[in-house]
Amino acid sequence: MSTPARSSLNAARRDRELAALPGEVVDVLVVGLGATGAGVALDAASRGLSVAAIDAHDLAFGTSRWSSKLIHGGLRYLASGQVGVARESAVERGVLMRRTAPHLVRAFPFVLPLTPLVSRPQAAVARAGLRAGDALRLAARTPRSVLPGPRSLSAVETLRLAPALRPYGLRGGLLSWDGQLTDDARLVTAVARTAAAHGARILTRCRAVALAGDGALVRDELTGREFTVRARAVVNAAGVWAGGLVDGVRLRPSRGTHLVLRAESLRGQSSGMHVPVPGESSRFLLVIPQGDGRVYAGLTDEPADGPIPDVPEPTPGEIGFLLDILGSALDAPVRREDVIGAFAGLRPLLDAGPRSTADLSRRHAVLTSRDGVVTIVGGKLTTYRRMAEDAVDAAVAARGLPAGPSRTARLPLVGAAGPARLAALDAPRRLVQRYGTEAPLLAALAKDDPALLEPVAAGLPVLGAELAWAALHEGALDADDLLDRRTRIGLVASDRAAALPAAEALLPR
Repeated sequence: MSTPARSSLNAARRDRELAALPGEVVDVLVVGLGATGAGVALDAASRGLSVAAIDAHDLAFGTSRWSSKLIHGGLRYLASGQVGVARESAVERGVLMRRTAPHLVRAFPFVLPLTPLVSRPQAAVARAGLRAGDALRLAARTPRSVLPGPRSLSAVETLRLAPALRPYGLRGGLLSWDGQLTDDARLVTAVARTAAAHGARILTRCRAVALAGDGALVRDELTGREFTVRARAVVNAAGVWAGGLVDGVRLRPSRGTHLVLRAESLRGQSSGMHVPVPGESSRFLLVIPQGDGRVYAGLTDEPADGPIPDVPEPTPGEIGFLLDILGSALDAPVRREDVIGAFAGLRPLLDAGPRSTADLSRRHAVLTSRDGVVTIVGGKLTTYRRMAEDAVDAAVAARGLPAGPSRTARLPLVGAAGPARLAALDAPRRLVQRYGTEAPLLAALAKDDPALLEPVAAGLPVLGAELAWAALHEGALDADDLLDRRTRIGLVASDRAAALPAAEALLPR
């Protein structure tokens, strides 16, 4: 069985490409390898441009791994009057679900329970909003076979889908559908590897010390060696760190926090849930089962002032807020001791004055500095592809690069295939859901070591083949990469400790 040589990322490829880089001039240098930066690398490389993309840490190290793991259709933005952002979100959701990543994004149901805290006028507004969201789906040409339409639920149906709800006073519910990602960090990895297959150099542990319109001073974080990368165009896609690399980029980061719960805490609920925040007409707590025994519940929208940390930490106040909102709808409240983990991400919002971060637009912006560095900020995970396209368009226009229009709206990511083809694959179901058409290649790793098709630790769904594959083909260089980004074991400290010996054993010597 063949291996994905062109898209493989590993330590040997990194060393080889890093050694050659100082003697060349690339068309595009990309700084940052979150969803947007990886998307820029893919967009530029697929247009035939030579690309080097660097990150001080790892793929999906920053905001891209701290999302709700949803591909939103833009309903929230429609409610706040951001019609353009909402429509763009619906279009990009359709692109991911139908063409570029159908193996990673699936239709997922959400229940909005009509509890006594939701008045009948509020319920009427919510129904109208769901109908508007379905109109966005239609405008984006996403068929109902891909994303079903909304409908009302009886109290009995609501409790069947969300058994942890308090039945007293429950009038029913509203059912809607959105896109759920298998994992946001997996999406970034797939984008980066697809870029690599088109010739992009994907180089982690390479920090941009200083940026200019014609290149950057870069430090190899593994060796400490500094060198200059020359480029015809430079794209700053460093997210919340973008302002520290280019003068004049003013951001107001917003912190979004999620809780990690065991599925038993919500009586094994398998559908998502929108829990209305009391006193607010269009703000909801999201409850999102992950299919791996975990449930995420979030999120907050709080200003994140001060220095930007490598890994944001949820505050006790945010955790208490989320538990209170969750408890307003449940029959048996979730207690703090039931919270097995928590994570927070920082949204790179463009500063637009003294408004609260919750009121700042989620529209992305492309900014070009005096010396020609193109910076892409704002936006959100769902629209990463369009953000990348706009950034490359700006770089191509500013520098006169020989490139045609973007191709990425129809360019499948590694592993992509439709449901029928995926169902026919001979591989464990978990691998098919996370790796698509590459699942049989992961299963084949167990030919000489059958233990690779066993969980890496008792009670965890992650298989040894996933860690081995990440080191061989997904650019994982250490145990942190394996546990915190290629898999999400590290979200729960006890799970991380249990899996650490397996991770260290499967890294190349």
